[in-house]
Amino acid sequence: MVAKKTRGRTAMPGRAAERRAPPAQAGEPPAVANRAHHYEPRDFAAALFHYVRPAALRREGERLLREGLRILRGESELDPGRDRRFADPAFREHPFYRRLAQAYLAGSRALEGLLAVDDEDPLRREKARLLVDHLTALAAPTNTLLGNPAALRRAWETRGRSLLAGVVHLAQDLLRNRGFPSQVDPGAFQVGRDLAVTPGGVVYRSEFLELIQYAPRTGTVHQVPVFIVPPQINRFYFLDLAPGRSFVEFLLEQGFQVFVVSWKNPTPEQGHWRLEDYVTALERALDAASAVGRSPRLHGLGFCAGGITLSAFASWLGHRGEGERLASLTFAVTLLDFSYPALIGILKSDFLLGISKASSKTLGVLAGDDLAMVFTLLRPRDLIWDYWVNNYLMGNPPPAFDILAWNRDSTNLPAGLHRDYLAIFDDNLLAHPGGFQVLGVPVDLGALTQDAFVVGAVTDHLTPWKGCYRTTQLLGGRSTFVLSSAGHVAALVNPPGNPKAWYMTGPPPPPDPDDWLAAAQRRPGSWWEAWVDWAAPRSGRRVRARRTLGDRRHPVLAPAPGTYVFERA
Repeated sequence: MVAKKTRGRTAMPGRAAERRAPPAQAGEPPAVANRAHHYEPRDFAAALFHYVRPAALRREGERLLREGLRILRGESELDPGRDRRFADPAFREHPFYRRLAQAYLAGSRALEGLLAVDDEDPLRREKARLLVDHLTALAAPTNTLLGNPAALRRAWETRGRSLLAGVVHLAQDLLRNRGFPSQVDPGAFQVGRDLAVTPGGVVYRSEFLELIQYAPRTGTVHQVPVFIVPPQINRFYFLDLAPGRSFVEFLLEQGFQVFVVSWKNPTPEQGHWRLEDYVTALERALDAASAVGRSPRLHGLGFCAGGITLSAFASWLGHRGEGERLASLTFAVTLLDFSYPALIGILKSDFLLGISKASSKTLGVLAGDDLAMVFTLLRPRDLIWDYWVNNYLMGNPPPAFDILAWNRDSTNLPAGLHRDYLAIFDDNLLAHPGGFQVLGVPVDLGALTQDAFVVGAVTDHLTPWKGCYRTTQLLGGRSTFVLSSAGHVAALVNPPGNPKAWYMTGPPPPPDPDDWLAAAQRRPGSWWEAWVDWAAPRSGRRVRARRTLGDRRHPVLAPAPGTYVFERA
């Protein structure tokens, strides 16, 4: 097969033609549209009902009946111990509890078996699967006192005090947490004390963001600094979570100069902010980072929705003839092509749009608590029922876990930016050159010729890795794809040294992600290490590290983690 040249790079035959679809005419939606995708309770029920067919019901019903008879006779080979909810010894040793757990597992398997049919609509399957997850998580016997021997034992040992504590926790959550079980002790972690503690300083501030420069940790540093763009709907410090669990800290130890954007939490007065406003803000922040870092070029790293902003910013710079200011591009768990179904599309739900519409009139923002509630509903077992058992049945306080403390620290989404996101999601605008405009400039990802590093997470429920993979087919430069273990956030907070962590690397990405996967190799460790190996040769020579932060034009305005991270709506 003979490869052809595209923009000075070698491209797979047919790839450019697929990527460079003609832009839509004025008033005409792009060829790929997702407007038929709905995210309402009735639509999830309709998706599951699609799979409830006579043949499937008969198949799963017969299987459930046979397994039920084996359970009653004590002959079932279903192992409750493989599910951590049934870790208590009673589920292995007591005949009633063993049969109870096995009956639940058999019923769950039957319900999940209804989905085991071919379907050309993967989004419908994901909706049905989410509803099944809710039903099976709700039905677990361990959610009840009588069905949970560990909770019964604790109630006996504490003479009922655990149940009284559970009632207190429930009352507090009804008053303060919309009735959802609290996921973390709010007093266990404090930003600047336990979280986001890597030394640095704010060297630039605008109404949109603070730019944090971190103090170097090596005598010499790579000449090309790192410029990190986090999502606007989260606090930036998941990148600097805690010592030993900080991506920022890791990069500093590898000799990189690090600059991180900390977005302002918008108030009603900023509800009109749109994507183009964030792009303008990034240009000024990049100017400051370039001056302070003494480098005309920086590596651009975008995480999740921050990658959407980075892609628009990079395209805008390229259109102005300044694309070389970004030496490379990294997109971590970022969707730019929304033709692959993803539950991040829950942002389009009528429920959330109704909140947004009402908020736009009264608040101007989509409240962070509303967003947090929606994303919690995407993981019912992990984020609802596990804490129901811990907080209410066992009477324990919520655990102290740094990621969950960060997750609880929600931020608002401006109504204007939300509308831009919806337009991008609905018509898959970024996948079509000129489909979306920023400051009057058409976004064309195919014109981005920088080398790119793209990261997906194997169990990501928000931005599925195959959707992230499609970014490699949109960009005009050479792309490297890495598949990380874990899910959406855990794949990002992924320090080396975890014996359970792994990542996969492979050949230059072909159009089909399954072809890439078949040729990829699994490696122990973190994709952080793979990124450093990839970025170091693209980062110029080593230069002496400056021991002072900022410069004459950009003095330190506040110590890291800055002031915007503490602002609450």
